[in-house]
Amino acid sequence: MTVEKTEIDTLVVGAGQAGVAMSEHLTTLGISHLVLEKNRIAEAWRTGRWDSLVANGPAWHDRFPNMEFPGIDADGFVPKEQVADYFVAYAKQFDAPIRTGVEVKSVVRNEGRPGFTVETSEGVIEARHIVAATGPFQRPVIPAIAPKDQALTQLHSAQYYNPQQLPEGAVLIVGAGSSGVQIADELQRAGKKVYLSVGPHDRPPRAYRQRDFCWWLGVLGLWDASASVPGKEHVTIAVSGARGGHTVDFRKLAHQGVNLVGLTKSFADGKITFQPDLVDNIAKGDANYLSLLDAADAYIARNGLDLPPEPEARQFMADPGCMVNPITELNIKEAGITTIIWATGYIADYSWLNVDAFDENKKPKHQRGVSSEAGVYFLGLPWLSRRGSTFIWGVWHDAKYIADHIATQRKYSEYGQK
Repeated sequence: MTVEKTEIDTLVVGAGQAGVAMSEHLTTLGISHLVLEKNRIAEAWRTGRWDSLVANGPAWHDRFPNMEFPGIDADGFVPKEQVADYFVAYAKQFDAPIRTGVEVKSVVRNEGRPGFTVETSEGVIEARHIVAATGPFQRPVIPAIAPKDQALTQLHSAQYYNPQQLPEGAVLIVGAGSSGVQIADELQRAGKKVYLSVGPHDRPPRAYRQRDFCWWLGVLGLWDASASVPGKEHVTIAVSGARGGHTVDFRKLAHQGVNLVGLTKSFADGKITFQPDLVDNIAKGDANYLSLLDAADAYIARNGLDLPPEPEARQFMADPGCMVNPITELNIKEAGITTIIWATGYIADYSWLNVDAFDENKKPKHQRGVSSEAGVYFLGLPWLSRRGSTFIWGVWHDAKYIADHIATQRKYSEYGQK
């Protein structure tokens, strides 16, 4: 195993949007660094998402400040491959020192000398600072309630690419955040019978009174909220940029042909049971939706904006049959279900980072990405500094804060060395 010279000030692990943003700010500050990526730049956008995925925010919003998406209308939604291409092109702008195909195996703090020793698939590196820029979408989670039934095809949403990969038969999608609702819509339009398990969620309008919801969250200061509302830590957001962007409407999905059910409770004896909470979950989503309309109306009135009223935005379709008489139990065979897609999120995997920067639940201990272990930083996590931290533009600003922190620490450590 080769040993690299101890010349790297900062090692950035991961070359997705977080790693590229981090590299830009370190480059601007003249800080020696290296970015290691086990796959390709922005690999998750290429192979960790379904084929038809587009960004959930418009092109004018979901980008870095210093480069627009080429050939895309500002209000359009960028296809996933072009998002990945964007990060590749962005990194080339400042000749980012990214090395792909290299996996970080282990990071440990040095004893009796500064920095860390990093074992990789291509040798050993020593660095003064470590930035974990691997983001929140690392290990797909399938709940323990998943049935041990070999006759069922089961996959996580990260493994779903298109309707053609699924066997004949109906599909149960567990999870109704942005991924779950978009996959359910795509499969139903492809002719599949679809059951969608709906849990607690927020449901913002795609656009209201000629402004996208991303704009509304910005002018209302909601992107800068520093902490999630207690009790909503695990509430998903149902929003879509598909087919030019539209507001997610569960009643419309049901009238279209998607069978809505409550939160999935258990599998036993060939049956699926659901919580009797479908109507309540949708009602709370409606309340979230209406609260944003109220805030937008108040903002328009307060600032005297000339944005036309949109009363139809407050009109809901009639409750579909699956809400009037909710299904609480399904016989798998009788329902014809042959596939379960688990749109149930991810967990972070920091098994390679052997430092004292985690709590008893193995979650990072940090303040705005500056961890409890001196010299270790986290980037790209939800609510790292604000609500917008996991979005493309949000991670760019978080990376700047961390780069500035590293620069400040370098000044302290260099004091008296000359």
